[in-house]
Amino acid sequence: MPPHPELLARVRLLLADRADVVEGRMVGGVSFTVGGRLACGVTSAGLAVRVGRNAVAAAATEPHVGPLTMGGRPLVAYVLVDPAGCGDEAALQGWLDRGLAAAGRP
Repeated sequence: MPPHPELLARVRLLLADRADVVEGRMVGGVSFTVGGRLACGVTSAGLAVRVGRNAVAAAATEPHVGPLTMGGRPLVAYVLVDPAGCGDEAALQGWLDRGLAAAGRP
């Protein structure tokens, strides 16, 4: 399935001024990397965000957030944020900031 179109457009807009962010392809969506490290991605299910191995459990308790799985197995440093969890620009920017920070480029 293609990535969530509205969410993808919003992510592109918020990251447009970042020369260090590279858009690419990932399984089932569009990725955004910095320094070769995945910060976030947009899938048909929502926003995949790198939060870091030690922050996954806490992030997964937030509303509209769950584990990011691949092949039925959770990815250890990532969460999946439902589009409802990115409802306004401040919420979306917050998740993007977390992903960029976890990728090592705040």
